[in-house]
Amino acid sequence: MLARISATENRIHPTAVIHPRAEVHETVTVGAHAVIGEHVTLGAHTVVMPNVVIDGWTTIGERNQIFPGAVIGMDPQDRKYKGGVSRVILGHDNIIRECVTINRATGEEEATVIGNGNLLMAYVHVAHNCLLGNQIVIANAVALAGHVVIESCATLGGLVGVHQFTHIGERAMVGGMSRIDRDVPPFMLAEGHPGRIRGLNLVGLKRAGWKAGSPDFASLKDAYRLLYRSALPLEKALEQLKQHPGSPSLTHLIQFLESSLRDPQRRGPLPGQLSASKIESHDTDVE
Repeated sequence: MLARISATENRIHPTAVIHPRAEVHETVTVGAHAVIGEHVTLGAHTVVMPNVVIDGWTTIGERNQIFPGAVIGMDPQDRKYKGGVSRVILGHDNIIRECVTINRATGEEEATVIGNGNLLMAYVHVAHNCLLGNQIVIANAVALAGHVVIESCATLGGLVGVHQFTHIGERAMVGGMSRIDRDVPPFMLAEGHPGRIRGLNLVGLKRAGWKAGSPDFASLKDAYRLLYRSALPLEKALEQLKQHPGSPSLTHLIQFLESSLRDPQRRGPLPGQLSASKIESHDTDVE
């Protein structure tokens, strides 16, 4: 009879290369020819499939699935990088599909951070210093430049390019093959080259369980009409919007737009289809 090999003994493929100082939980599975570097930490029940490379000061939480060819924690593609300790921090329950690249941050002790329950499809690139929330879906071949922030439950279609320092808000949807060079406010649908706000992310909100007739939904629809379909410049429309008490979602939308307009490191919000001339004063070049 053949000797029975336990699942625990068989979790690490004999061709995998794991540095002896890497911290790998006993329940982690590592596939053929994967490479795990010295400063890597892998949490319980994470699965690292064949030909994955995880290096640098990288911490990966529990129950993540990392598919073949992914590369996580390598040096940032940034000429400002001068070496030193910078990090990638990946939370729990993420799915990282084939050939995804996630670079560590540029500055000493800075981090590229990805939260929990995200799906990054094949060939997604997450550059240095990006901050991603939870339950985000990023489709194939999306490229995030450095310092991009994506709030929870956002969705990006395939082949989207996102400019550095751009923020994408909670439950926003970005259509495939769009160029996103300014902020996408929460709950909005953006699409185009260049990107424009096309409407509320109605399908996404309904799929998340929002009721079409609810006060929360109604307040966002009214806000969209005022911000993007009225004759008012965006800042004046925003001031009007602040005069009316609204839902927590509306409050978040207002705070996002105010920060986008006033923070010198932000790029200003995307215009709507009818309001492209209203924010032309925002410089599109960010250092």
